[in-house]
Amino acid sequence: MRLAALGAALLVAVTGAACSSTNSASTTGTAPAGSSPKIPASAFSDHTGITSNSVRVGNISTLNIGGLFKGALVGTQAYAAYVNSTGGVNGRKIIVDSGADQFNNGALNKALTQTAMQSDFSLVGGFSLNDGFGGTVLAQNPGFPDVSVVLDPTTNKLPNVFSPVPENTGWETGPLQYFKDRYPTEVDAVGTLVATSPSAVTDWNGEKAAMEHLGYKIVYQPQYPVTQTDFTQYVISMRNAGVKMLFLDQMPENYASAVIQALNDQNFHPVVVLGAATYSTNLVTASGGAAAVEGMYLEQNASLYLGEDRNLIPAVGTFLHWVQVASPGFKPDLFTMYGWVSAELFSQALKNAGADPSRGSLLQALSKITSFNADNLIAPTNPAAKTNSSCYLLAQIHNGQFQRLDDPPVTSSTGGYRCNGTYYLQPGA
Repeated sequence: MRLAALGAALLVAVTGAACSSTNSASTTGTAPAGSSPKIPASAFSDHTGITSNSVRVGNISTLNIGGLFKGALVGTQAYAAYVNSTGGVNGRKIIVDSGADQFNNGALNKALTQTAMQSDFSLVGGFSLNDGFGGTVLAQNPGFPDVSVVLDPTTNKLPNVFSPVPENTGWETGPLQYFKDRYPTEVDAVGTLVATSPSAVTDWNGEKAAMEHLGYKIVYQPQYPVTQTDFTQYVISMRNAGVKMLFLDQMPENYASAVIQALNDQNFHPVVVLGAATYSTNLVTASGGAAAVEGMYLEQNASLYLGEDRNLIPAVGTFLHWVQVASPGFKPDLFTMYGWVSAELFSQALKNAGADPSRGSLLQALSKITSFNADNLIAPTNPAAKTNSSCYLLAQIHNGQFQRLDDPPVTSSTGGYRCNGTYYLQPGA
């Protein structure tokens, strides 16, 4: 889950403005008693984009380069369609206005954010590598809410930004301890591959700090260019370095599958651990078939939302159904799920924001959501405190299918997640 930044940055390497408003923003107002001092008083009289029967939200995502993060838009639209089918949120139908920025076009992201601020009640569910540029607009306008998975660390810390999956520099100790107990000698020779991008390096440093805290020994951790497509030489080098356990949880599917192909071509078979960005309907086929990935592990902070958990968690079936309603034939991915859970977090806050919600009352409602799991689609997070979960799920691939591994039952108090560790924050980060 916390691999969003990395998965986004690497996928890019190889592979209209919002609609009109129904109300204008107010610049004056009085904050209600007990409201957060971080919320401008004027926000409590700002009803931009909301009427008695509708609410407009802006979704700014990178949609060029083959519809790169189209999933973020589809997921947001899917949840809106689902809620609207039930009558909306307190009788208000959600209207999603799409703003498509472009890779490496921060100016466009900033302009789209400014446009959305003039017409939409809130930003919801967008996903972009340029969100730091829009973040400058959000910083200057603290009464304008953003409910999205955010990559830029500075933007993520803003008081008007709430993520269903907050990003932190660190890692869960639970899965790392599990693998250490299961493979006590293999953790003395761990390898990984790190992309030459700031977000990738930051993510790895957090995971590495947690590993070393638990006694892991990293023997191979080269950086590779984001244009890399053939990993044969890296596989040969890691074998020469004596790697016994390989963590590919810092890689999205298109890179991980190329590494897996090289591992099999070289007949080199360390213990392999995959992660949230690697979990994909394309992984098995792209890696060379079921035999190529047999026995590999998965650890992530979410359910098996691509279908394996459909019979266990009702929200998985609901998610998959409405994705097809919103975009028939679309294959959901990590970013689709991010859009869905962002829209669900927004809807929960809007429901609690009062009979005549303002941007200020929405922000106030968001600041009170201290536990969120999207009906068990993800492990619990604390959006108000911007902290991720220490709970996680383990799975293993058998016969080309991801299967839960040593997880508690979904009917348990933890909802089927393992919550036996802590979230280790990288010292000084």
